[in-house]
Amino acid sequence: MPALVVVGAQWGDEGKGKIVDLLSSQAKLVVRFQGGDNAGHTVVFGGKSYALHLAPSGILNPRARVVIGNGVVVNPASLRDEVAMLEGRGVKVKGRLFLSPAAHVILPTHRILDTLREEGGRGIGTTKKGIGPAYEDKVARIGIRVADYLDEGAFPELLETMLSVRSAELQRVKPLKAIREEILRDWPALRKFLAPYVRDTSAFVEAELKAGRRVLFEGAQGAMLDLDYGTYPFVTSSNTHAGAAAVGAGVGPTWIRSVLGITKAYTTRVGRGPFPTEIEGTVAHYIRETGHEYGTTTGRPRRIGWLDLVQLRFANRVNGVTSLGMMKLDTLSAVHPLKVCVAYKLRGKTVTDWPYSRRDLYEVEPVYEQFQGFSGELGKARRYSDLPKGAREYVEWVEKKLGVRIPLVSVGPDRKQTIWRDKKSLWG
Repeated sequence: MPALVVVGAQWGDEGKGKIVDLLSSQAKLVVRFQGGDNAGHTVVFGGKSYALHLAPSGILNPRARVVIGNGVVVNPASLRDEVAMLEGRGVKVKGRLFLSPAAHVILPTHRILDTLREEGGRGIGTTKKGIGPAYEDKVARIGIRVADYLDEGAFPELLETMLSVRSAELQRVKPLKAIREEILRDWPALRKFLAPYVRDTSAFVEAELKAGRRVLFEGAQGAMLDLDYGTYPFVTSSNTHAGAAAVGAGVGPTWIRSVLGITKAYTTRVGRGPFPTEIEGTVAHYIRETGHEYGTTTGRPRRIGWLDLVQLRFANRVNGVTSLGMMKLDTLSAVHPLKVCVAYKLRGKTVTDWPYSRRDLYEVEPVYEQFQGFSGELGKARRYSDLPKGAREYVEWVEKKLGVRIPLVSVGPDRKQTIWRDKKSLWG
């Protein structure tokens, strides 16, 4: 049975969590393959809203098991708090959530470094969760993996190595002795918490695939925050694309057959960096408030822009997207007119390919096609035919322009507010 990867096709916050939660009823296993607790996603289940940061969205489906793969960086304290929140609300976690021993651990040092850089003029608008510094240590080969964090004989020595390398920066905030004491004070309890969840997830995921069971790979952030193909340097510190699913889960790429990209009916972005279709003023304010466009992790207001087909076409290509889900179509109700970017103007020339140059991305001017828009309470629609004609025309026009089918449309946060246009399996 094939595997399916769900990825964000924009700058994150597209609504992946809702779709992964929905599709987890069709999967036996949901695997998170990159990122950390900087990736907030809100899922509405049973009339309750859950803000998740580390646990895959499939945790809310009692029939699914979930994996935090080796490509994720894990803050043990954050995971402990999230598990406590879920269990406190009646969600069974033990025996259903598994953590790779090869995943790297986020320590207080990483959060200190992240905050220091953000507030010291080197910031790019991170969540200050320590994600970037943790990945830095991983690449520098001084990071600490879960397996070593659990090893009573290895961790203190590895910690000393890491502290010695980062001492110059860390001591600008507090003495190394205080940092070391804090980490070693909390370590025994956190080690005890993590231990029951750790297993060889690479072997586990492959065994599920070999047994013919459906496996859903859940991406965090979005295509345009990818370390290689995003709006560098205003990106996250991991590869967010579908190709990273195999590496971050520990299985071969031949298992992956289908990629579902998730896009909003418009575009949003959090933090600094180029954003070609960004708008401000009354329309942006309306979309932000109607769509509740505030960060799950930080609460920061998201930047608002029109749908950008140049950007989406690029994201579809580098992810190998086989189908798209369009989210928050209901938010655009009563927005007149609607605009969609179909090309850019760059120094007098029309371009339809995504530029790699940072300067070009800041200088491009979007070329728009305009729509009359649509009105109505889209959140009440349960069938595609229930949507206003203008809304259906918008979806179909985007689908035709991109050349990628859009089998599902979301018109609200609840599972029931998901409309399937095409019943053809997403799993390939």
